[in-house]
Amino acid sequence: MLNNLTRRHFVGGALALAIAPLFLSPRAALALTDAQAKTMVDSLVARINQVISSGKSEAAIIKDFEQIFDQYADVAIIAQSCLGPAARGLSGAQQAAYTAAFRGYITRKYGKRFREFVGGRIEVNSVKEVKTWREVVSTAYLRGEAPFEVKFLVSDRSGRDLFFDMFIEGISMRLTEREEIGAMLDKRRGDIAALTADLQTAG
Repeated sequence: MLNNLTRRHFVGGALALAIAPLFLSPRAALALTDAQAKTMVDSLVARINQVISSGKSEAAIIKDFEQIFDQYADVAIIAQSCLGPAARGLSGAQQAAYTAAFRGYITRKYGKRFREFVGGRIEVNSVKEVKTWREVVSTAYLRGEAPFEVKFLVSDRSGRDLFFDMFIEGISMRLTEREEIGAMLDKRRGDIAALTADLQTAG
């Protein structure tokens, strides 16, 4: 069983996987409304709750989670943000390969533990505008734990209403995963190809 800190970090990753862009441009016009952001997160939460109560196998849960991630998360921006400054020097082919590997890594990492949510649920509470995005506040209820707050950061920067980061009681999943990816890259002495190859089986 995961300890409370690890489990809450996992919840963040699994829902949002944690994950956010580089800085959102202040010049970008915000077309996204409170209602649209809440509708997106309501749909995301309903999908997660459906998987939680499905009783599916681990392999099926991982597959479902990959679909959730692709549908509701800004995968390219999250992957780029987690790579940090190293992302700036990538070619198009390197970026595509890394992003695909990152998607698989996140899916496996959190999907394998997704059944920790069985018997739990997430409820959406409120939404407000913050700078150039919307912050949707929800509450996670897991068996054997006190309810805790989960904040989804939602933007339409990529042309769709997607989440790009999520906070568990003030802890950014973007920063958590950025530290993980950064440590992996440091061990490979900055070799993006080696990192990409390792991400294909990590998680």
